[in-house]
Amino acid sequence: AHIHSTPQQELEDLMCPAISKALRKYNELNNCLPSRIIMYRDGVGDGQIPYIVDHEIAAIKKSFLQAYKSEDNLKFTYIIVSKRINSRFFKMNGQASNPPSGTVVDDVVTLPERYDFFLVSQSVRQGTVNPTSYNVIVDGSGLKPDHIQKLTYKLTHLYYNWPGTVRVPAPCQYAHKLAYQIGECTRVQPSDKLSDKLFFL
Repeated sequence: AHIHSTPQQELEDLMCPAISKALRKYNELNNCLPSRIIMYRDGVGDGQIPYIVDHEIAAIKKSFLQAYKSEDNLKFTYIIVSKRINSRFFKMNGQASNPPSGTVVDDVVTLPERYDFFLVSQSVRQGTVNPTSYNVIVDGSGLKPDHIQKLTYKLTHLYYNWPGTVRVPAPCQYAHKLAYQIGECTRVQPSDKLSDKLFFL
């Protein structure tokens, strides 16, 4: 649908206008702007983190500044979600078994220079359960780590196409589903009238 010569052009053409549009819609429905925004970003490798910090987050904050006029009016958190990891965790009670759904690992095996954690959000009957890694790049929310971890886990329950939990927070799963449908099936820009509908489910 869109061809971009540089990632910066993609930011300016798609991501920042989408953020501004979402803020306008929120303001239209609630007569105010959100006081706290938590953004989950999927599809980012460890090597891309410096670019994310230097360019993407800076562009997002610029969009916020245009809407809020001051950075003091918004508490912003930016979390990178990684599914493709090699880490595995086991519950050791005599015999190794999968940890229960909702298990959080945020010490010992996490990196000391990062604010990160692992979350096991699914239960499996066969094989080894795959945790998901969360790296909190920007934390201006004022929330305790426990609260961010619990919010993240609760969001994995909110994907309407599945009765249980999914591996990533529901907004990420919705984004995957929408991108796949538009890229593989319709191949046209959806109507603006559908922007607040979960038509892609």
